This record gives sequence, structure tokens and C-alpha cells, in this order.
Amino acid sequence: MINLSCPINPLSFGNVSVNFIRSIHSKNIPIAYFPIGKDLDFKSFDKLDPEIPKYLTKSYNSRYDNLDQNNPSLRIWHLSGSEMRVGSKQFLYSFYELDEPTKEEISIARNQTATIFSSRHACDLFSEHSDNCHYVPLGFDPDLFNTGKTYLKNKIHFGLMGKIEKRKHTLKIIKLWAEKYGNNPDYQLTCLINNPFLKREQVASDISKALGSETYKNINFLPFLNKNSEVNELLNSINIDLTGLSGAEGWNLPAFNATCLGKWSVVLNSTSHKDWADQSNSILVEPSGKIDAYDDLFFKKNSPFNQGKINDFSKDSFIDAMETAVEKCSSENINGIKLKDKFTYESSINQILKIIKHEP
Repeated sequence: MINLSCPINPLSFGNVSVNFIRSIHSKNIPIAYFPIGKDLDFKSFDKLDPEIPKYLTKSYNSRYDNLDQNNPSLRIWHLSGSEMRVGSKQFLYSFYELDEPTKEEISIARNQTATIFSSRHACDLFSEHSDNCHYVPLGFDPDLFNTGKTYLKNKIHFGLMGKIEKRKHTLKIIKLWAEKYGNNPDYQLTCLINNPFLKREQVASDISKALGSETYKNINFLPFLNKNSEVNELLNSINIDLTGLSGAEGWNLPAFNATCLGKWSVVLNSTSHKDWADQSNSILVEPSGKIDAYDDLFFKKNSPFNQGKINDFSKDSFIDAMETAVEKCSSENINGIKLKDKFTYESSINQILKIIKHEP
């Protein structure tokens, strides 16, 4: 029996949680489920085996019957808030993106039975302060697949996904793309950059400022996609992904998934990207330096959490990488597709269960 705490929602943490649960279920491991968040929101997971929600709901309804502090607890969440625990032995799976762990973050990580990070970058940083840190990578989502469809004929289609943030260089990417390919009918940029923590009016205003109040016929902004099957269609429709230009990531699911589907991703060679992206499967961009992560929204200076810098890139290196991607995108990314077999959620769970089994 494992005490499991994690969110079920359409965001990155929810997607990781559902895929971990899928793998735990396949091993017939009983769990006592203690949710993070109010709802068990499975609406986005329209390709998911219906037995998985039943399994989790049953585990949720019986959680107090099976509550035992001696059972190991697996928590999938931020460092912030993970000082809370269900049992005496808690194994935290978390993401960390920046480069300056605070004393509060170190304390929380140190006080877990084990803290498991999604990237070597994070694991190495925290291992300087604690000996209970591990690295376990994520995997390819089995609900994603190659549709075999033809989408935009005679166009090279770029994609940009993920929440609009300074950390992800969202506005910078859109601005520089527009300078290079704006209103050129041979190229299309589709952006799925909704941020549920920001008002629509604010997002629209920020985009307008980045584009100098100009409107480009070949830049498309999608509303939030409610189903993972819709996200799969978007990933299949693009030729080149730009999401990997984020300045700091704990894994970067959209860029990784696009690469696994045989797309060419332009990737900043830093943080978690180094765990899966290389010259054979991605177009790498070397960082030009670092800038403060602070945006007074998600990263606030002098906060007890999320302090430090993100990696930046130059305009020239970005343009060069896009031009290289355009040259490559007529052929399928074979080495990218091989990542599907190298990184799986089954392997992730096997490694996590090994850590849980071997800890006292």
C-alpha cells in the first residue's frame, strides 16, 4: 500500500500524476489517494482507460480505511507545500527550474525520506546540501501518437506551447519569429500559451506590446484546448517546435513530446533539456548568459521559493537555429522518435518504486 498525494488536472503536474497512476495501476499496487486540489478532473484525458479514474476514485473513497503512517507516501508536487505529509515516510517527486535553492527549499527537500527530481540539474543543485536526492526522468505520454494526417500543405508550421511567462521567453520568441517570418505566407506560427493565472486582457495586452501593436496574418493564438486528443492534433500539425527555448525547465513536456513524435525542436541547451535533447534529435541553442527570473508574478525577489536566474539566448542564435530547423523539417526526426523507447513512465515508476523499497 502506498499513500499517494498528487493533483488531477489538465496542467503539467496533472498530466504527470495521471501517467504515474496509470503505471502504478498496471502493477496492481493498492494506493490510498489523498488529492492535492479540490477536484479529480479527468476531463482532459479523453484517451485514458476508464478503469484508471475508477481505480483512483475507489482509492480516494477508502483512503481513511487504509490510512497507515507506516505505509510509504509518494507526493507529486512543488517543494513549496511539501512540508505537509500523510505518513512518516514521504517520497517527494518534484520539479525545480532555477539555480539558487533557498534555505527553505533545501530544508523541505532534506526533510523528505527522499526527494526525487525530474532533472539532473535540480538533483545536482540540491545534492550539494542533502544526501537524500535522486534523479528520475519523465516519459512519453502513451496517449499521444502520430495521426498520419497532412495538415498545412505548402507551409512550414511552427508551434509554441506552455504558459506565457518570462521564464519561458514566450513573448521574446513570438517577437523574434514575427521579425523573421511575419506575414510570409510560407510560414505559420501557432501559439498555445494560455495561462490560467493571468487575465485574458493582460495576456492580449502583453502580446500586442511584444508585436508593436501589429497584427500578423500567419500567427495564430489558440484558446485553451480541453482534451489531450486536441493537443495531440496540434503536436502532429507542426513541423518545428519552439517551446524548448524556455530559459528554465523541470522537463518541458511539450517540447519533449513533439520531439518524440518526430518533429524538430529548437532547444536551449540548459537545465532539464540536457537530459533528453542532444545534437542528434534537436537543434540546440547555446545560452548567451543568464538573466533574473523575477517577474513579480510567479517569481518574486526575496521570496522563500523560486529564487535565481534563467538562461537567455541571442537573436542571432535563434534565427540560425530556426533556419537550420527549416532545412531539416522536410524529413522525420528519427532520433527524436527513439526517445519514446528510452523514456517511459513505466521506467519512471520502476525507478521510483526502487527508491521507495530501498529507503529505510
